[in-house]
Amino acid sequence: MDNFAFDKKNYILLAIGMVIIIVGLILMSGEGSKEGVFNPEIFSVRRIRVAPVVSLVGFVFMMFAIMHKPAGNDKRQPEEKND
Repeated sequence: MDNFAFDKKNYILLAIGMVIIIVGLILMSGEGSKEGVFNPEIFSVRRIRVAPVVSLVGFVFMMFAIMHKPAGNDKRQPEEKND
């Protein structure tokens, strides 16, 4: 029962990455333009530059969380010597 793919730390890092992605998506949200009325807020710096960068950082953090191997958690079997 002790051979899970991820450790508790990996799950915590994955949750943090998911929160960062959700924050980026929330930053992208907002009211759009309506028919006949142009809303210049759709091209704000927050929606065009900040939010995508925050989401990208979240995805990179998620990749790190998946690849992260906790120190001292080496479960390899010792090699047998053939003398």
